[in-house]
Amino acid sequence: MPELRLGDEIDDYCVKCRRLTNHAIVSLLDGVAAKVRCKSCYGDHDYRREEIPPSKRELAKRKELFNAVLANIAPPEEK
Repeated sequence: MPELRLGDEIDDYCVKCRRLTNHAIVSLLDGVAAKVRCKSCYGDHDYRREEIPPSKRELAKRKELFNAVLANIAPPEEK
């Protein structure tokens, strides 16, 4: 992979546009994009590595499963 520089274009998921769009690199950390700016809405955000965040429904299901696991764990016996 070629070395990244400030201003280079990369694809990333934009939370405002809710889709993959072209972005310009705004800051680098150890040679990897840290912050990017969407070229459609001009919003700045952390570089998400093209990963789409989970939906609220998926997050609710994870929380429900986590709470079910916690409910099945017996509290430690006191001496």
